[in-house]
Amino acid sequence: MDSIIIKIRSLYNEMGRSEKKIADWILEHPENIVQLSISELAVKCGCGEATIVRFSKRLGLTGFQALKISIAQETTSFSSGCADIQSTDSCFDIYAKRTSDIVLALEKTKSVLNPEKLEAAAKAVMNAKRILILGLGNSASVAADAQHKFLRAGLNSVVYSDNHMQAIAASHLHVGDVALGISHSGSSVDVVEALKLAKSSGAMTISITNYGSSPIVKASDIVLYTNAEETKHTILAMSSRIAQLAIIDTIYTYILFNSDNTAIKAIQETEKALQSKKY
Repeated sequence: MDSIIIKIRSLYNEMGRSEKKIADWILEHPENIVQLSISELAVKCGCGEATIVRFSKRLGLTGFQALKISIAQETTSFSSGCADIQSTDSCFDIYAKRTSDIVLALEKTKSVLNPEKLEAAAKAVMNAKRILILGLGNSASVAADAQHKFLRAGLNSVVYSDNHMQAIAASHLHVGDVALGISHSGSSVDVVEALKLAKSSGAMTISITNYGSSPIVKASDIVLYTNAEETKHTILAMSSRIAQLAIIDTIYTYILFNSDNTAIKAIQETEKALQSKKY
């Protein structure tokens, strides 16, 4: 694979002034770009997000995420999955280190979660006529878990991980509905665009994303932040998913204790309906 850093240097003289700002920043801080969203890099370089996309395509990449991955693959820590994991570690050693990362991510998430916004999000979900849950890639499993929990609690919720279905469903929302978008990077184009559609239709938009500025923040009425930095080492995002799941479970539990027994009754009915599915 050709070095992306070398390609940036070789094409530097062909770039415009704004693209050169991006190139200069990346050449000086190649190890830091993986931690940034496209919005954060735009601020650091003093340019627009569209310029970053254009810069990435000049390098033969599909967009900003591909740029981050290409640069990450040139760093020594990326392939190991976690900075302090060694090839000599036993499988149990790796387990201990990964769980330590998860605990740290949960503690750091607690420090950036806004209590008022968390409660406002829980109340909005609890009282929504319909709940549309959006997630792609690593976040799709979290979105599915959210829909499963909300459905068990008797809430009218659906989940889509197909980008066409996300757009269609978002366009049919109205006032009183909620769209919940889950994206660790906050830069998933389809999730952000679906939230924008939902917002324009009158629905309340909520996002769960990693702490910092990103496109999803601008499309959200309420933002619930996680704080997991593991993507500077790996794109598998285990710790961030656990943090996202913890937020979902918090909202679910809040609903159980604040819905005038409606949710409890729905769960009891669900368990009764599922009895025949178990030995």
